[in-house]
Amino acid sequence: MKYIKQQFAFNSSRTRLYQENEAFAKLIPAGSLVLDAGAGIQPYRHLLEHTNYEAADFEKVDKEYAKSTYVCDLRDIPTEDSRFDFILFNQVMEHLPEPEKVLNELNRVLKPNGKMIYTGPLFYEEHEIPYDFFRYTQYGLNELFKRTNFNIERLDWMEGYFGTVGYQLNRMAMYLPTKPKDIGSGFSGYLLAPLMFITKVWFGLLSIGFHKREVKKKFTKKGYPKNYVAILVKN
Repeated sequence: MKYIKQQFAFNSSRTRLYQENEAFAKLIPAGSLVLDAGAGIQPYRHLLEHTNYEAADFEKVDKEYAKSTYVCDLRDIPTEDSRFDFILFNQVMEHLPEPEKVLNELNRVLKPNGKMIYTGPLFYEEHEIPYDFFRYTQYGLNELFKRTNFNIERLDWMEGYFGTVGYQLNRMAMYLPTKPKDIGSGFSGYLLAPLMFITKVWFGLLSIGFHKREVKKKFTKKGYPKNYVAILVKN
């Protein structure tokens, strides 16, 4: 846990994402066959050392990848039906042009009554361009999972509203302009530039505070999550 706090001190969503996958990994019996679908750098592989781990990714984004077992489109995974006992499907579905086809394929390769963890954003900036297509509400997820023969064991906010606010403040601290010409024409731009700089610093500090608060308290009574998490069972 000390490692997690050090690595994700300013991003509570990463902390929650790790915690959800850690809890899911603990449910998996030793020797189970696990697929990490859209695995990227395979950040949760060390949680699955007690399993037989395989990974699939199309490896087309300009970023670092760990070596995949299957380099493939997730619409067509080159393996037999009902191969895997469990599937990890983290922060991938927003990057898929045909998510329903991928969910059907994941259902195909999962054993009957096998389980899958899903995580994905509701509120996040565009990333891994040009492979960024969708954001999903809980109602959209519910519909997609039902259409593709998954029973929903749990569908929940991944992080609470403190995490969402921390992210919003962080983005404002990063992206608000400080050059007078970008703020306003004439004298107003020069007048507002110092205020904008102070605002950015203040938002940055507030962001850290909200992320730290999120790790201590998951507030879900109001607001909205940055991500959803679901535990699914093959119907």
